[in-house]
Amino acid sequence: MVSVYRWHLAPDGLATRRQLRAMGLRPGGQPVIAQIERLRGQRGPLVAYLYRTDRAKPVRPMTPAKRAALAKANAARRICPNCRSDAGYCIPRSLGMCVPCAFPDEEQHAA
Repeated sequence: MVSVYRWHLAPDGLATRRQLRAMGLRPGGQPVIAQIERLRGQRGPLVAYLYRTDRAKPVRPMTPAKRAALAKANAARRICPNCRSDAGYCIPRSLGMCVPCAFPDEEQHAA
């Protein structure tokens, strides 16, 4: 059974993944120790899992191969699948293509 704490009331020595990352740490395979919940009305509680900071391990360093793979993946997110051009920004997943391809009529009116 995992302990549940209210927002901002977790004891010292516990941190979320994001907080661990800010400290240069990672959970390192340890199980979730507790969780914090913040009520959001109709949508249900917002939950964050907590890990022990004393059992956390250092973040692994970025290797050249991993850095190259990440650069390639980020570049692919910028290429419009419709017109095959570099949009200059990450293509929104909601549109699935660059803004000029998604709204061609509005491009003509703006000019």
